[in-house]
Amino acid sequence: MSTPSSDAPHHVYVIECADGTLYTGYTTDVERRVAEHDAGEGAKYTRGRTPVTLRHAESFDSKSAAMSREHEIKSLTRAEKEALIDAEDD
Repeated sequence: MSTPSSDAPHHVYVIECADGTLYTGYTTDVERRVAEHDAGEGAKYTRGRTPVTLRHAESFDSKSAAMSREHEIKSLTRAEKEALIDAEDD
């Protein structure tokens, strides 16, 4: 799993929900955002699907770059998202 760097304040992350679904989002603080999802205070989609597990994170220098990447990841198929996650585990 990519570790967000402190000098790159914009992040895209993929979490796995308790029901096995994957959720992709943008944040400036990955740890805080994952904790919010876990507490049922995150996106409406993740409420009721806790606990969640951080599976992937990428860091960017600009919000626009991060938002573009978020859109790219959201456009991927489930298999492509799993390949992205698995590539980090190698």
